Amino acid sequence: QVQLVESGGDLVQPGGSLRLSCAASGSIFSINTMGWYRQAPGKERELVAHMSSGGSANYADSVKGRFTISRDNAKNTVYLQMTSLKPEDTAVYYCRAWITTLIPPRNTDYWGQGTQVTVSS
Repeated sequence: QVQLVESGGDLVQPGGSLRLSCAASGSIFSINTMGWYRQAPGKERELVAHMSSGGSANYADSVKGRFTISRDNAKNTVYLQMTSLKPEDTAVYYCRAWITTLIPPRNTDYWGQGTQVTVSS
């Protein structure tokens, strides 16, 4: 089975930085898009950034210029470098990946369990 495991969430002061990681494991044939979403209390889950297997990235307007998504295809891992963090960035951050498996033959998306990012002084 496929698992996505996030790490890197923490409590950080406004203006600080964090790097999140998400590693995919299991019976993976290939991974297409990998991305990060977040959900703040009382709000809907929203896209933060995603990156295709070829390296094309897209960002939410609210994080452009502050967050950078990257991936290591050899390690099936996606990263989110977050800088100039603001209190409104506080949320649970989730990793999502579109993965093809051969056993069973399937092409679908998977979610991680989430990692808490809190920006507060």
